[in-house]
Amino acid sequence: MEERSLRERLIAAAVAALEAGTSDLSLRALAREVGVSAMAPYRHFADKAALLGAVAADGFERLREALLAADGQAEGPDALVAQGLAYLRFASDHPALFRLMFSGACAPPTPSGDNAYGVLMRRVATLTSDPAATLACWALVHGLATLALDGPAPPEGQPSAAADPAAALRLLADGLAKR
Repeated sequence: MEERSLRERLIAAAVAALEAGTSDLSLRALAREVGVSAMAPYRHFADKAALLGAVAADGFERLREALLAADGQAEGPDALVAQGLAYLRFASDHPALFRLMFSGACAPPTPSGDNAYGVLMRRVATLTSDPAATLACWALVHGLATLALDGPAPPEGQPSAAADPAAALRLLADGLAKR
């Protein structure tokens, strides 16, 4: 129990450091942060890359939970829009974690029913049997999140892609429901 608790505390400390803008995480600094010896983190993580992989994996699990909660709030196309908005909120609330998750720090989870992509896949399957639809939905919401976090401002006089993400999500969800 103690070992698992330390692993979880190290991951939480790493997420907090990322969100605070720390650019160079170290296992030693995290050990100091959680009040353990400099060598204690090495019982759980071989190196910094292993820690970052665990942090990214934790982020994917937190995203899955957010999508499940949103999906349970509505039905049909409304549930798909709710998932999209939850995805955007997650990215906005945890920008450094979101960037790490998609940076290649860890292999992204393979699409399955047990992860965030699977939550999306199941909802899309209630609207259409088109196998490309899940990818289209994920590409839209991930693109909107990335634009909101890092995208350039739109050309003068053009609306921002992130100005009304709900409208873009609604357009896609309603389109899929009509297929």
